Amino acid sequence: MIQSRTHNCNELRIDNAGEKVTLAGWYENIRKVSKNLGFLVLRDFYGTTQVVIENEEMMEVIDSINNESTIKVTGVVRERSSKNKELPTGEIEVVPESIEVLGKCSYNALPFEINQSTEADENTRLKYRYLDLRNPKVKEKIVLRSKIVAELRQRMTELDFMEITTPILTCSSPEGARDYLVPSRNHPGKFYALPQAPQQFKQILMTAGFDRYFQIAPCFRDEDARADRSPGEFYQLDMEMAFATQEDVFDIVEKVLPPVFEKYGVYKTASKTPFKRIKYLESMDIYGTDKPDLRIDLVLTDATEVLSGCGFGPFEGNVVKAIVVDEFKATRKVIDKICADVEVTSGNKAFWFRLDENGEFVGGISKFLVNIKDQVIKALNLKPGDFVGLTAGKKLAAQKTAGVLRRLLGQASEKHMKKDCYEFCWIVDFPMYEIGEESGELEFCHNPFSMPQGGMEALETMEPLDILAYQYDLVCNGVELSSGAVRNHNPEIMIKAFNMVGLGEEDVKAKFPAMYNAFCYGAPPHAGIAPGVDRMIMLITGEESIREIIPFPMNKNAMDVMMGAPATVEQKQLDDVHIKIVEEKKED
Repeated sequence: MIQSRTHNCNELRIDNAGEKVTLAGWYENIRKVSKNLGFLVLRDFYGTTQVVIENEEMMEVIDSINNESTIKVTGVVRERSSKNKELPTGEIEVVPESIEVLGKCSYNALPFEINQSTEADENTRLKYRYLDLRNPKVKEKIVLRSKIVAELRQRMTELDFMEITTPILTCSSPEGARDYLVPSRNHPGKFYALPQAPQQFKQILMTAGFDRYFQIAPCFRDEDARADRSPGEFYQLDMEMAFATQEDVFDIVEKVLPPVFEKYGVYKTASKTPFKRIKYLESMDIYGTDKPDLRIDLVLTDATEVLSGCGFGPFEGNVVKAIVVDEFKATRKVIDKICADVEVTSGNKAFWFRLDENGEFVGGISKFLVNIKDQVIKALNLKPGDFVGLTAGKKLAAQKTAGVLRRLLGQASEKHMKKDCYEFCWIVDFPMYEIGEESGELEFCHNPFSMPQGGMEALETMEPLDILAYQYDLVCNGVELSSGAVRNHNPEIMIKAFNMVGLGEEDVKAKFPAMYNAFCYGAPPHAGIAPGVDRMIMLITGEESIREIIPFPMNKNAMDVMMGAPATVEQKQLDDVHIKIVEEKKED
């Protein structure tokens, strides 16, 4: 049987009055006036239409159907006596001649009201995601996602980029996160890995002579969930350019992203190009983070010299960072909440004091500053009414804690944060190397495939921690959208760069055989970046959770509660791929 409809549920207007039509959709609800009069709402993908029931026979048909059943209604369009100007179809209604059930909803009770699904707990929403997605507000986010992805593709194509898909089954590669492994049936004991990113493939494409590559690339990383990161899989606007510099990449991104944000975003203004460039060390020093929210105009001040000897224990022998906020009239309760949130987020405490209207220090640690009041006022350029937030610790810890405090103070201040725009910036000049927090050894700071600034000479003559790389991050409203780099396409420089972290030539050849060998056949200089599509759409829609803009997201525990994944499999399937499940022995 073939179902047909003459119109969708958002299409009929007053000009259609008198026409016989057929609609199909979900029976949302009915408002009964009497046993022979009721107003039924029919909903499909496009919108809603009112169907008026005017006799007992038709009412009996409706009474036998559960809400959310799919039905087909054939009837005549007429003008409504009581119009609804809020609806596109609010001037008409359909008087049915027949109602046919196309798909029966077998349940009298739904797990939640469709139009209130966002109020249900997350696991219930995800378990019944097919119902959650019927909610027009939820559906709109997915529709918008489709439009944004289509526009990104169009803009990249117009800039002469070619879309090329890269493999999903590949080899494990040290990209900084855990791989998802796929056992091989034909090669016992060996595994494919799902790509954390198409990094090596896109660089090999440059070596193969493809000048400009892009794809909306699926990436797979076994990471824990966060508000701005979905566990399992995510998508990025992956791009690479041959014979390109850092500025060439910036130029492309600045042409593609701002118009998309302005066209679809909840805020209608985005940073003018070129975006602000901030050196990594400068960003850490004045914002306390490498992903600063530039909507907040507060900055960090170094107060070590004036405060480290004030007698307050946490300041002794540590770096002290201060954030001065004028016209900050928060209550003590609000301030205590901010300090508590800083500690939860950073693991370190925040402190504070005020300079009152009489020129005296009050609140917080003020009693420790009585004897150095004039010096503190001068060093921090304070005026009556100023609030001062403080952090202390080793340099990096003091900076990062102050970065959290800056963000919370900005969000709590009416004066110091713009909330109706998208503020982009580039973070540049990342260090090539760092000392690993866990290992205590020299490690790559950002991306092992990046070109060091100064090339081979820098690797041979500079202290490792002083070497900078052609690496960059794109940040919007305090969210890191992407990392990118000018790639290290020179095999000799690559070997030397890996030597610095204790890996020899054989290690490089073993870990990256295809890319290393390709580079030995004359690789062009190339550079690229990969803005996260999910994070972009989260910012564009103004959502705080990335799961709201993904059609079928996993929950916080990396489980698909709708499909029941991950799940056990049959023994034969395990035997086919040579896998044996070993039970953990429980200690007595």
